[in-house]
Amino acid sequence: MIEPFKMGYTVLGGLGIFILGMKILSESLQMLSGGLIRKAISSVTTNRILAVLVGLSVTAFVQSSSITTVMVVGLTNAGLMQLSQAIGVILGANIGTTITGWILAVNIGKYGLLLIGLGIFPMLFVKNERISGISKVLVALGMIFFGLEIMSGAFKPLRDAEGFRHLMLLLDARSLPSLLGCVAIGCLMTMVIQSSSAMLGITMALATTGAIPMQTAVALVLGENIGTTITAQLASLGGTFTARRAAMAHSMFNVLGVLIIISIFSPFIGMIETMVPGAADYVNNAGSRPYIAAHIAFGHSFFNIAATLIMLPFLQYLERVVVKVVPETGGAGAGPFKYIGPPGSMPVAMGVSMVHKELKRMQGDVQEALHLVGELLQPEFKGRERLYQKVKTIEEETDIVQKEITTFTVSLMQAGQAGLDQSDRAYAYVRAADELESIADYAVSIITYMKRLEKNELDFSEDAWKDLKSFHAKIFAFFTLVEKTLQGEASDRTSAVREEAGRLNELADDIRDSHLDRMKAGSCGALSALIFSDMAIALRRIKNHTVNLHEALSVEVQ
Repeated sequence: MIEPFKMGYTVLGGLGIFILGMKILSESLQMLSGGLIRKAISSVTTNRILAVLVGLSVTAFVQSSSITTVMVVGLTNAGLMQLSQAIGVILGANIGTTITGWILAVNIGKYGLLLIGLGIFPMLFVKNERISGISKVLVALGMIFFGLEIMSGAFKPLRDAEGFRHLMLLLDARSLPSLLGCVAIGCLMTMVIQSSSAMLGITMALATTGAIPMQTAVALVLGENIGTTITAQLASLGGTFTARRAAMAHSMFNVLGVLIIISIFSPFIGMIETMVPGAADYVNNAGSRPYIAAHIAFGHSFFNIAATLIMLPFLQYLERVVVKVVPETGGAGAGPFKYIGPPGSMPVAMGVSMVHKELKRMQGDVQEALHLVGELLQPEFKGRERLYQKVKTIEEETDIVQKEITTFTVSLMQAGQAGLDQSDRAYAYVRAADELESIADYAVSIITYMKRLEKNELDFSEDAWKDLKSFHAKIFAFFTLVEKTLQGEASDRTSAVREEAGRLNELADDIRDSHLDRMKAGSCGALSALIFSDMAIALRRIKNHTVNLHEALSVEVQ
């Protein structure tokens, strides 16, 4: 006899344990992978096969196609990935997510508690990060299998329920309306739960207990393939047209693939029955179907692999269609910094990598501001106001980016499980952003002093201008030297940076002494002497912040 309330909270509890296990598994694998995800993404080129392999491997690591596709949408939104690359990675993600089905198909549900017991104590008490990470994987797998076992037990009464059997007669996927109904249910449920893995677990639990036949389960899985694309669609809202095109390509590809399978559904089911050992409808002594999960996992994998292989030669045509469907109008992301969806929706390693890319762009802007300051340190230079405004604009943008990087990084660290190396790197970037913002501030200070000099119709002596220009040139070269650390070059330059910083300190002292000599000789007035001193101090502060920038980046050598 079915007790609806008991069945409801049991299924809900089992699903909760299952989803929590999937989340912990994803976070643990991300942490164990270290920089592998970041390096894999950065290796994506226009080679479509490589892009597919990257999407497959990343999704296999994070155990979520939604995370991968949201990440891809963010990369395209930030202009760091072309549409053709994004489509290739998304196709690979579709294959990678089928690994979850095979994990669930392994019939070790009864050992879920054993896995939790083996992993929980090392996870809580062992300080070694790698051992703790492996233990988390064991606990997560145990929770997944235990949650699946709870759901399977809760669904068992359904196979004998008269009302549910009548419903399954309507949704047996043997007729086109019934098949479309199953696909629609799978799609809608996945949209609601926001996890195709969770829906796949529910589907397998229903099938294993005999509540639904294999063809119904496969039809539900087809719907889940469409429903999972809603995550990328939501992530692309308000993004650039390229990001919306990447999300649309994901939806169009999955819908097209499902329509093709629907047109050959009966032969497709027959092929699964033929190729997978054991009869799907075989019932053991416990009343369960031990082989049906493998049939469902095989159907899921075959569908995505075959669809990808068929579509691979025609990616350029899919790209053209998507470009027409999503025109190049509006939707460009505002602001100098572009998020890749909420921090919790992406791997920590990927989020840290994105901060690194944004930091490099910020460094380029600051370097441009310093270059413009050098042009302004020419007494005969014309058109100063235009350059003043450019430096001021750069400084305003660096203020925004520095705040956004800090907010984003803190949220990223709180949302995901970060390893010690990832955490150190992330907070080093926060400090680096702060140092870059300070350098931009002092660049603006220098032009403010220049404007004060102009406003009071004052000037420096030829020797004073020469000292300022020489000091600026050496500091700009020093900044360029440190910048190589951020770009992934010259990781062993710490001693060179310290030596150069010492020489710049000596030069600053010499400039100060020369300035005092000129004041004693009466070759400069009081106000112009004060302005010169302020400019020299600002340049020295830029040098100090550049040293701090190098120290911040010294923990991160690519």
